[in-house]
Amino acid sequence: MKNLSLRLRVFLFFCLTAFGSIAICLGALYMGFRQLGDGDALSAFITSGVIAGFGILGLVVLIWLLFDENVSKPIEALAASLRVRTHVDIDTEIEAETAKYLGDLAPAVCAIHRKLRDETRASSEAVVERTARLDAQRSQLLQILSDIPVAVIVARQDHQIILYDGQAADLMERECPARLKGSVFDYLDKQSVLEALSALKKQNALRHEIALKGRSGAVYKGHIRVFGADAGYTLMLEPLRPDAARPLVYDFDLLDFEEPTSLDQTRLRDLTFVVFDSETTGLDPHTDEVVQLGAVRVVNGKIIEGEVFDTLVNPGRTIPPGSTAVHQISDAMVADAPGFDVACRAFHQFAEHAVIVAHNAPFDMAFLRRQCRDQDYAFDNPILDTVHLSAVVFGGSAEHTLDALCDRLNVHIPDDVRHTGLGDALATAKALVALIPVLEARGFTTFEQVRAEIQKHSRILKVEA
Repeated sequence: MKNLSLRLRVFLFFCLTAFGSIAICLGALYMGFRQLGDGDALSAFITSGVIAGFGILGLVVLIWLLFDENVSKPIEALAASLRVRTHVDIDTEIEAETAKYLGDLAPAVCAIHRKLRDETRASSEAVVERTARLDAQRSQLLQILSDIPVAVIVARQDHQIILYDGQAADLMERECPARLKGSVFDYLDKQSVLEALSALKKQNALRHEIALKGRSGAVYKGHIRVFGADAGYTLMLEPLRPDAARPLVYDFDLLDFEEPTSLDQTRLRDLTFVVFDSETTGLDPHTDEVVQLGAVRVVNGKIIEGEVFDTLVNPGRTIPPGSTAVHQISDAMVADAPGFDVACRAFHQFAEHAVIVAHNAPFDMAFLRRQCRDQDYAFDNPILDTVHLSAVVFGGSAEHTLDALCDRLNVHIPDDVRHTGLGDALATAKALVALIPVLEARGFTTFEQVRAEIQKHSRILKVEA
């Protein structure tokens, strides 16, 4: 019983009350009939029992509906609102009006929220000041690096990438989409890298000149350097464009990251997510076509700026005016865009080794799976749907549209990017990042636990495998 939701437990309580009351009533009528001892009165007792039974059942159902609407749902909403505000920076007040029949409970919850908000603001001021100093130092570091004509990739001992700069991103994109937490071997020939590391070890040196083969066959020259005792290594390669911008993409927390033994036991924040959205010519995945794909990557619980997938798609047919009115994509805009066969394959490469996330995932995934049918690749990634995650956090009775979810999590979607592939994907990613600590606080810390809880809300959407 402890794993059941409040509303379900209340419903079962009222069911027990209804059937118990009917049983007592029928028992009393039976005893009365036995004492009367008149067989001709049986019909009258049966009629009385039926009327009483339906009357009790109707009364209990009515009371349950009122209780569910005015007590159970408001309690569920208050609990979700308070939990979300504990882990997400939301300034808006909890709507006490939704729980107006719960006495002082709603005002008490609002008071707790105000107290938490004030304390959070006080501590945030110091954090903001320190963050500003770190940002200034980071900008200075980037300016210094910009004068050094080297493409830098830093990898752990297991060859997982924890840092790359803009120059390295250009180089990596020639081989495969640039990805933090990806493998060096996604871009460079494995044998070439291992031979370079072996030569470095044999020479007992910290730095060694290299010429590494890319997966495409291109050769990249530069140096390799180890750091720490079996901690990892740095590749410093000749850049493709020495004067290009040098934004850094990094997460040094990945240095201490322990690779999980199984997906099910992996913590949510340790998963790599690719959050995507598609814009289409209509709402039928069997007959309509994709006109835009957008996606972002979430690593270590953070959205990775710069690691995005964004492309218009030529659907090979006229875009209906009604669809253009929604996403503002016209026939002229997609005239020179790649077909969905090209875009779909490129997105598959971008999403490799990641958990795919979407809002109303069955709809978007249907287009991808239809396209890769009979191809040499398939979207067999694990999938999460933010509609289901919303139901887990806010209850099945809440509204679960993307706008409603973002509104509850204080995620702003600018009007000019709403109903664009990348805009909606970014909004969904922000919602996902905000939901992760809330889910963890409820005890759903691993992928297996979340999937098990999602099954309880499978009626909302078809659960993808």
